[in-house]
Amino acid sequence: MPKFTISQISHVSFLIKDLDKALYFYCNILGLVAKDTRPKMSFRGAWLTINESQEIHLLELPNPDPIEGRPEHGGRDRHAAFFVDQFDALKQCLEENNIDYTLSHSGRAALFFRDVDGNALEFIATI
Repeated sequence: MPKFTISQISHVSFLIKDLDKALYFYCNILGLVAKDTRPKMSFRGAWLTINESQEIHLLELPNPDPIEGRPEHGGRDRHAAFFVDQFDALKQCLEENNIDYTLSHSGRAALFFRDVDGNALEFIATI
């Protein structure tokens, strides 16, 4: 057994094709804020704040994985999961923006959808 504990996730990274489209999706639809402290790198990208210690990193790089042929339900694909405190408001936002989603097959209050680049996201209602 290791003598250390993994305490939390620092960030998740998503490969994206167009930074401007991805930023619109994550900032204007999902309400995240892009940090202005991203170090200079050899590719475009952004760091989005979830809270003081967790982030999403968007990397504008070629995607080696096919987008076509992925499961319709994001719960059966690689995905990142997030808690959301206003689950019904999220559903309404997705519907207003014509973003298809599927509810969790388990029956719990969770839903899955994809960003503009096909990355699967899960949002789970906080209790």
